[in-house]
This record gives sequence, structure tokens and C-alpha cells, in this order.
Amino acid sequence: MSIAFLRKALAGGALGLAALALSMHASAQAYPAKPVKMVVAFEPGGATDILARLIAAELSTSLGQQFVVENRSGGGGNIGANLVARAEPDGYTLHFGAAGNIAINPSLFKNMPLDPAVDFVAVAPMASAMNVMVVHPSLAAKSVKDVIALAKAQPGKLTFASSGNGGTIHLSGEMFKMMAGVDIVHVPYRGSAPAMVDLVAGRTDMMFDNLPSALPRVQQGSLRALGVTAATRSKALPDVPTIAEAGLPGYEATTWFGVFAPAKTPPAIVDKLNKAIAEALRKPAVVDKIQTMGAEPMFMTPEEFHKLVLSDTEKWRKVVKGANVQVE
Repeated sequence: MSIAFLRKALAGGALGLAALALSMHASAQAYPAKPVKMVVAFEPGGATDILARLIAAELSTSLGQQFVVENRSGGGGNIGANLVARAEPDGYTLHFGAAGNIAINPSLFKNMPLDPAVDFVAVAPMASAMNVMVVHPSLAAKSVKDVIALAKAQPGKLTFASSGNGGTIHLSGEMFKMMAGVDIVHVPYRGSAPAMVDLVAGRTDMMFDNLPSALPRVQQGSLRALGVTAATRSKALPDVPTIAEAGLPGYEATTWFGVFAPAKTPPAIVDKLNKAIAEALRKPAVVDKIQTMGAEPMFMTPEEFHKLVLSDTEKWRKVVKGANVQVE
């Protein structure tokens, strides 16, 4: 093979790579050229759904195409997530996920259909939130200490609802049980919204719900808030103590919400979405809406968000193992 031939081949390859790079850049510049589907793996009405619809509306305005939220619940959030992970990596099918189905499920499910850290590109987080321990007003407990005393006096009688096995709402309750040394029966639902319906109706006793979805009920008086799960109090509920200060020292559990794309989605598209989300989170009106819901705006680069997913996956793995929680 002659040197001249090699030089010609290499030159042709370089031109081909350059053409491909230009094509990908042009594709990203044109993105989105049609409506984008944003899949939420939970029922409508919960914190994940509320935040997804907020950012979808912002992206629709800033990027000039409709970002349509589609709810595909089931499997603890795995059904909707897996749908996106198997979609074409072109930026037109996204997932708005939470710490529960992204960082917890890999340790929770024996037959996990996907590996979020591998099958997704972490685009950008949108918000972080604490959970809040809420009880039905008829429950004879006015504080966290009261709940612990009541649970110890009547083992297995009290119940706590959740959005499904293994999410932060569930594991916040399991962590509470472990640290307090009490027996409270877990009642899983298919999403935060239906769990909340039964709690407000008095069919369950308590819930460690995401603050954004529980806050309206607390403000209306249909539920009583006893403690928040973060290390510091919530600006939305300044008079409600942390669970740690209210009777369970060392207790802390928080969550986050954000946008993910199928693996191999072009980096230029990921970066464009990341910048658009950052732009939305700089708007005072958007920040106000997030904080009014009891959450806090949260922004990271795709690389930083990916590292958070990895670290939280390990953190929650220890909780799942310690509570001996597993889903078939």
C-alpha cells in the first residue's frame, strides 16, 4: 500500500468526520423541529408531574416547539423510564424523573429493566425537595414524638401511605421506622396523588410525601404537618420542625427531580436542553413557583448531574439494604 494512497484515505476520512460533525451541529441547531414528548413515570398530580409540567411549559416557549408531558405510570417508575431509555436518541423523547426511580430503583428491583446511570444521559436537574411527615387530623398525635409513642404502644396498627414501593416517599417512612424502632404498616399506591386521596379521606394515618404535593393540603388544614425530612426547616413551612429536631436526631431524607434523555443522544442537543433549563431557572416567576410548591431550584451541568445520580444511587442502596426492602 503506497504512502500516497494512505494519505488520500486519511484525508477522505477526515473530511467524512468533518462532514458528520457539521451535520450533527446543524441537527442540534435545528432542534427541536417537531413536538417533544416528556414522559413522567408516575400518575398526574404528584410532585414529579407538577414540576415536569412547569418546565415543559417553559421549554415550549423558549425552544419554539411543544414539550408534551405524557404520564406512563407503573412498576415504581420503571415502565415510563424504560420506555424512554429504549426510544430513539434524537432528543424527541425525554424523561422527567426523580431520585426515586433513577437512583433508588436499581437497588430495589430484582429484575430491573434498565440501568439509569448507563441507559440515560443526565440532562439537568430542575429542583430539589424535602419530604414532609403529614398525618390525618383525626390521628391522636400532635408531634413526631407522639407518633413514635403511639406506634410503640400499638405495634402494627398505624399505617403510612406511599407513592409505591421503593421511592423516597416509601424509604423516608422505612428510615423513620428503623431509626425510631417502631412497627408502622406500609400501604403502597400507584403514585402520590391516589395515596394522598386516601390519606385525606382518613383511610391511612400518615405519609412522608414530597413537600410540593403535600403543601396545599397542609395549608388547607386537611392534613397536619409534624416534621420535614431535611436537615433544615422549609421556607414554605417555617413553623414545622425537622424530624431530627422534633424527636429523631440524625434523620434526613431529600429528593431531586430532573430531565434525562436516552443514552447516545447527541451532546449538542443535551447541552441545548441544559442551557434552556438553566435559562428557565433564572426567571423569578419560575423560581417563585418552585419555592411556592415547597421545593428549591437546582441547576447542574450534565456532568455534575451524572455524578449526583451515581452518588445518590450508592446512598440509597445502603438504605434499601438496611431496611431489607425489595420488589420483584
